Formats: sequence, structure tokens, C-alpha cells
Amino acid sequence: MDNKDCFEKLWVVNLRNGDNKAFRKLFDTYRNDIYTYSYSLVKNSQIAEEIVQEVFLKVWLGRETLNPELSFRAFIFTITRNHTFNFLKKAVNDKKLKDAVFYQSQNLDSSLEDQIYTAEYEILRKKAIDQLPTKRKRIFQMSREEDKSYLDISKELGISVSTVKGQMNKALSSIRTFLTYNSDLTLLVSFLVFQS
Repeated sequence: MDNKDCFEKLWVVNLRNGDNKAFRKLFDTYRNDIYTYSYSLVKNSQIAEEIVQEVFLKVWLGRETLNPELSFRAFIFTITRNHTFNFLKKAVNDKKLKDAVFYQSQNLDSSLEDQIYTAEYEILRKKAIDQLPTKRKRIFQMSREEDKSYLDISKELGISVSTVKGQMNKALSSIRTFLTYNSDLTLLVSFLVFQS
């Protein structure tokens, strides 16, 4: 358990006892992540802010039932996901909400399902990459995110091209496995297409 996890656990314990400072620490730690996730779906800053407030209100009201042994991050993202999806379902049937959400979207042609799918995929993809060993993760990021060739990576890291290739194969295999256990088949297929 790293320092962040220790602090988070302590904050949750204190929050259970009504500690406002612990609540503020958790709010400051996760507010931006939650806002970004909600905004990626609703495409409206005001609505995303409201969802953040609703999520933390729910945390505060249910503080006595929090389990410090469980991941607070996972817990709060589940709440955020549920609140955001409930809002989107409501928006589909409400003309004013639909106008606020869908016609202000940067991608007017994408459907609700596409927006949800894209945000879910991005979150899972990041989680899958984050669980890679440090060196393998770096090689993967250099290849996929910095668009460097295997030769460039080998020179920069002082390793052979075959080592880079082997680490990439292992990284892709690990990510496929992660997505298999954490998503549906459609998501896995899209990963195989976009990452190959």
C-alpha cells in the first residue's frame, strides 16, 4: 500500500466520524477526475459541475456506511457513473435537457451510446495501461502515445529492438487480458483494431 492509499484510507476513516477536513481532502483529490469523466459524457460544464456536487453530497450523507478497506476511488467513480448515466437517460426524454446536452456536444453526429462507449473505453484503456509494469508501460506509451518507432525506443532506452518488440507484445497481451475481464466483447474487439 503506497502513501496515497494510506492517506485515503485515513481520510475515509475520519470522514466516517464526520470530519469536514477529511471530506475536503477527498473532494480536492477526486473532484477534477469526476468532473472530467462526467463532462466527457454530458458535454456541458454546468451539468458536469452539478453531478460532481451530487456525487459528493451522496458521499457525505452516506459517510457512516463507507468501508475504509475498499477503494474510495472505485466507489466514487461508480457513483459518478450511475449519476451521469441516470442524467443522460433523463435527458433523452426531456427536450430542454436534450438541447443542453446533445446540441452543445462537440461531436453532434455521435449518439448517446457512442458517447458513453467512448468514455467507458478511455477509462478502461487507461486502467489497463496503468497496471503494466513500469518499464513495459513506458515502452507502450512511447510507441502508442508518442508515436515512436521500435528502433527509436531501443536507442532512447538503450535496449535491443527485439526487447522492445517483446515488451510490446507482453503489454498488448496484458491489456487484452485486462479488457477481457473488465469489459464486453465489443470493447475488446475495438481495442484489437485500434491498437494493432
